[in-house]
Amino acid sequence: MRRVLVIDDEADVRLLYRVNLRHAGFEVLEADDGERGIAAALEHLPDVVVLDLMMPRVDGFDVLRALRTHPDASEMPVLVLTADSRSDHHRRCYELGADDVMTKPFLPDALMRGLARMLDMTQEERVVRRSEAAEAAGHVAFG
Repeated sequence: MRRVLVIDDEADVRLLYRVNLRHAGFEVLEADDGERGIAAALEHLPDVVVLDLMMPRVDGFDVLRALRTHPDASEMPVLVLTADSRSDHHRRCYELGADDVMTKPFLPDALMRGLARMLDMTQEERVVRRSEAAEAAGHVAFG
């Protein structure tokens, strides 16, 4: 069974993720803030992390930075979920090492597809995807 760590400061959001992820066959670990999330990721070494971007004290950017600079977590797949749709924030997530960024709200099926896609990719494929996504997020279309 694949293990996912959900890092989100909102209990109702974690509940939503927990129900859907368990239904999809994941073992679910949870952390209610960035500091606890970093500790849980390093202790449990999950197969994938689902990370909220906007949290008090230690935000998702700091969590990404911490995971990517730690030798035990540097290649851990991370999916960032955020209500912030600004392309500069998405680009920053990719530059810090997020493997994918999804904007809330989203359908649970979209989350499951995103996780499945990420888990099926090699580390090299995830690195290429991050680079391409960061570049694409940096280009804002004006119409």
